[in-house]
Parts: sequence; structure tokens; C-alpha cells
Amino acid sequence: MSAVESAQDANPERERLTWDAFGEASRDLARDIVADGFVPEVVVAIARGGLLPAGAIAYGLGVKNCGAINVEFYTGVGTVREAPEVLPPELDMTYLAQRRVLLVDDVADSGRTLALAVALLRERGADVRSAVIYTKPTTIVQPDYSWRDTALWIDFPWSLRGSVLEEDAG
Repeated sequence: MSAVESAQDANPERERLTWDAFGEASRDLARDIVADGFVPEVVVAIARGGLLPAGAIAYGLGVKNCGAINVEFYTGVGTVREAPEVLPPELDMTYLAQRRVLLVDDVADSGRTLALAVALLRERGADVRSAVIYTKPTTIVQPDYSWRDTALWIDFPWSLRGSVLEEDAG
């Protein structure tokens, strides 16, 4: 039984990614990207959820050039803005022109955040491929690489417990 399966047994209405399974997912995605023949020059995370997966995948691919684009869509569990919004600080898009870019996020849920980020990078002339740990059936855009499909709410190890500020307030 995998780390993901045992965590699902604890709460069948949620997918719970463990740190060990996150390590497996990152390596599996890096292997899939290599097997596909895509050699990114830059790995760009969609912050915040994509920061840890992007770093882990960049290590797996041996890519040192990394950046982040800050996009906010979710404001809480199941609550979203009307549309995804790019927040400061801005990514240096001029550097990405004509480069092979791997865009990484934790999940393609509605797919609207991923679609916005891909469009922004392509408008700047980047050759973009996208990778996520999870893809949901509700997404409007299919990522190029995905570790697993799920329709469940996902508990990621880095966000499961909330911030320490929330912890202290409770």
C-alpha cells in the first residue's frame, strides 16, 4: 500500500499527499519529462502551491535556473476569486523569451491559474510545458505532465496545518 493510499483510508473524502509520496511524485515527474525529451532551461513555479514541487522537480532535472510567478485564485478551502490574478513581485518575463520553460504547480483544479500562467509565458515567446502533481477532472486545461488524477480535495503536507499564526490564534 502506498503512502497516498494509506492516507486516503484515513479520510476517504480527501487525498492526502505525504512527504514521502511528494518525493516519489517529484522524481516520477522528472523522469516523465526526461523520457519525453523536453529539456527545460528554466523551471518556473506558480506560487505558492507550485514552489516546493518546482524546486524538487528542478533538482530532479538538474536545472538551476528557477523563478516564480505569483498567481492567486484560491482564497481558502473551496473559495476562489472571480478570476486568477497575478501578484507582485513580477517574474522577469524578458529573460524567458525563446527559452524552454517548465511551469510547475501543485494541482490543476479548475485549470484557470495554469491557463493564465501558460498564456502569459507564451505571449513572451517562451516554449512552455506544464507539470502538476495532481490533475482534477474539472480542469479546463490539461497539463503536459501530471503525477496523479483525483476528484478529491487534496491535503498537501506543506499546507495541511495552516500557518503558525492560525495555530496561535486557535
